[in-house]
Amino acid sequence: MPTVSVIYFSGSGHTTKLAEAVHQGAASVAGVKTNLIAINGDDIVKGRYHNDDVFTKLDASDAIIFGSPTYMGGPAAQFKAFADATGGKWYAGEWRDKIAAGFSVSSSPSGDKFSTLQYFFTLAMQHGMIWVGLGEMPMQANGINRLGGFSGVMAQAGQEPTDVAPNATDKLTGELLGKRVAQYAVKLKR
Repeated sequence: MPTVSVIYFSGSGHTTKLAEAVHQGAASVAGVKTNLIAINGDDIVKGRYHNDDVFTKLDASDAIIFGSPTYMGGPAAQFKAFADATGGKWYAGEWRDKIAAGFSVSSSPSGDKFSTLQYFFTLAMQHGMIWVGLGEMPMQANGINRLGGFSGVMAQAGQEPTDVAPNATDKLTGELLGKRVAQYAVKLKR
């Protein structure tokens, strides 16, 4: 049974809502086990991330979906601390050939979310992972991929409450990414 893990950091709860949607999409695929893992700031001590339980789950995963808000044109420092802590995994080639994907939230339609997705892509390529993009045409009539992301999911949320933003179509776009990654994990496991 393939395992898909969604690991993310959320500063104000908006990225959590998108992560839950991505996780829901992955969990909708029959025969897939899923993990929803929040990066906890308490696991960062003197700038270094450390959580053996999280790395055990990720090591056992067939696919890892990265998520972070976009702050100042890139991922949050908490996500970056986690990513830096994967250096030992990189050196040992432990995540080689796992599937990877990503999602990000920021307050404006662009908000430089593409820079965050490019960071996730580069992280995945450093690990020798296989990147899966969104695979949905932009600005569909039903609102799917309204922000026009191809490399991953882009969602918009400002100061609105988390029950308002990201909106339903951004969360649906996230579900589609999770489902697509899980479907590829099933194919790869065969």
